[in-house]
Amino acid sequence: MPELPDIALYLHALGPRVLGEPLERIRLASPFVLRSTSPAVSEIEGRVVRELRRLGKRIVFAFDDEYTMVLHLMIAGRLRWRPPATKVPGKVGLAAFDFPGGTLLFTEASAKHRASLYLAHGAAALAEHDPGGLDVRTATTAQFAAALRSESHTVKRALTDPGLFDGIGNAYSDEILHAAKLSPLKLTTQLDDAEIARLHHAARDTLATWIERLQVEAGNEFPEKVTAFREGMAVHGRYRQPCPVCGAPVQRIRYASNEANYCARCQTSGRLLADRALSRLLKQDWPRSLDDWESRVRDEGRTFLGRDADPDHS
Repeated sequence: MPELPDIALYLHALGPRVLGEPLERIRLASPFVLRSTSPAVSEIEGRVVRELRRLGKRIVFAFDDEYTMVLHLMIAGRLRWRPPATKVPGKVGLAAFDFPGGTLLFTEASAKHRASLYLAHGAAALAEHDPGGLDVRTATTAQFAAALRSESHTVKRALTDPGLFDGIGNAYSDEILHAAKLSPLKLTTQLDDAEIARLHHAARDTLATWIERLQVEAGNEFPEKVTAFREGMAVHGRYRQPCPVCGAPVQRIRYASNEANYCARCQTSGRLLADRALSRLLKQDWPRSLDDWESRVRDEGRTFLGRDADPDHS
């Protein structure tokens, strides 16, 4: 799912292309994409884009008279900038937004139809799309601590809760926790003041660094590859590869449809976190530390877990 740095990248690229320009036409290609019934598409067409903003992981096009268009990309939704009147691609196309200088394509490479488009009128209608999470970049450490301690969750879950924090998902939470040297499974209620301050600093620094990096890499081009797996990430998507800080192999734990990547040496004092499925399967054979894991690999001449069960996870 595109997260805060990715949404910021889209906004950065859209600004010079659509701000001050009329949205001439909305072409809907999927019956699933438009989730609102009012206002009508015809009420938006022809209006000039006055502002672009981010609302959590959503992109908001703001027009005159408090009309807005909200795009939620979810996991597989992406935006493409093409020449004027470009045809909507048949298999993945959801919608096209025609501007004088080009067409913005809204696509989704998934059959689950999670990406969505909403049209809204008025501040109250737009506010219904705001998850309410805190922006860690502008929040004080005290505000960050209050949000973090408001519920007892693992730090990983808290960072990715859109009701607590704004725009952070699976990928950048891994990077933030690695930078903060904290276990993804540590409970928020167990964090002391120093750890919270370190986590807040890591969150601000990680997000700011990646926002700048992605925008520099894109330059004036419209981003064509928005992905959760970026070259240069420390741990996310780098299972079994060396940690850039200490060289230890990056570990992972799986839960539901997600996974957390972490460095045992940097984040958990060398202790391996129990993956629910594998720890149940292996029971007493589950390694208790990174040294134990590495020792078994050396002794057996192969990974004791056998072949990666999900080599295409990225």
